[in-house]
Amino acid sequence: MAKKHILIVPGDGIGQEVTAVGKKVLDKIAARFNHEFTYDEALIGHVAIEATGDPLPAESLEKMKNSDAVLFGAVGHPKYDNDPSAKVRPEQGLLKMRKELGLYANLRPIKLFDELLGASSIKPEILKGADILFFRELTGDIYFGEKGRKNNGDTAYDVAEYSRYEVQRIGRKAFEAAKTRRKKLVSVDKANVLESSRLWREEIQKLALEYPDIEVEYQFVDATAMILIKEPTRFDVVVTANLFGDILTDEASQIAGSMGMLASASIGDGTGVYEPIHGSAHDITGKGLANPMASVLSAALLLDISFGLKEESEAIISAIDQVLKKGFRTRDIADKTTDPSMILGTDAIGEEILKLL
Repeated sequence: MAKKHILIVPGDGIGQEVTAVGKKVLDKIAARFNHEFTYDEALIGHVAIEATGDPLPAESLEKMKNSDAVLFGAVGHPKYDNDPSAKVRPEQGLLKMRKELGLYANLRPIKLFDELLGASSIKPEILKGADILFFRELTGDIYFGEKGRKNNGDTAYDVAEYSRYEVQRIGRKAFEAAKTRRKKLVSVDKANVLESSRLWREEIQKLALEYPDIEVEYQFVDATAMILIKEPTRFDVVVTANLFGDILTDEASQIAGSMGMLASASIGDGTGVYEPIHGSAHDITGKGLANPMASVLSAALLLDISFGLKEESEAIISAIDQVLKKGFRTRDIADKTTDPSMILGTDAIGEEILKLL
């Protein structure tokens, strides 16, 4: 029996709706497998700014540090997107959370459920069998480097920076994961142009000597972007820098048919944070249309990675697989062949998952 304390951080927009379903699934797992999960909630993002003026209040950060894992929703609000001059922004809370919790590795599994082969715009025969695990570095690169304006504000700059130890620690996690999968790793950079990428490649090459059983390939990011669409089954584990990982994993989400189906884990040496890769989607907030399956799959990742509860994690994935096999869909993963009566809202598809658990 596991006794664990989980912090629910819904954040903004549909984050509130999907994490509610994720929490119900965790409750169901606790009951079925005789675990004891306790919960608390915390604010982040736009809702935190509205309540406290701070996108990550000290109280929220303290709760995160004192929990065994965090189930997170999303941050963002249109009012900031339309105002580039805003000094306080929801995303600052996300970046600060990653930095303060030492979350240097973002894991994004891109696994295609066979029932959703038709939901992607890519031909089914290209997609079938795709199963990729991305490792995106989270604490370095252009997001955290020096930035500013010069020449009377007419020129803007952002500096991309990496230290050797940042590359080593994410690289080692990726190699260790490759050992448990198909023993293939692709390291993605832009070493023909960027000095930070040349350091990245040097360090991955050094690590590769420690893992002689792993087949390592080095690709430039532009080539990877093309191959992901052309031959996604070629990839197993992919490790890359913060900016490239941000872009490539969103591209890869279309392999799975929808962002609404993709979970992610942000881990370091302390509390792990588990979240869907989709945003706050204010255009559908409050309408009960959001796909909660990425949040539910994030809960499955949480159980597996932070708590080591693999059987419980697999039970959740199996329940989602069965829901899809029965023909149930949310709007984002429905296609022309879907029976309209089988297209369910956020809570209704959550209930179907709970039934199967």
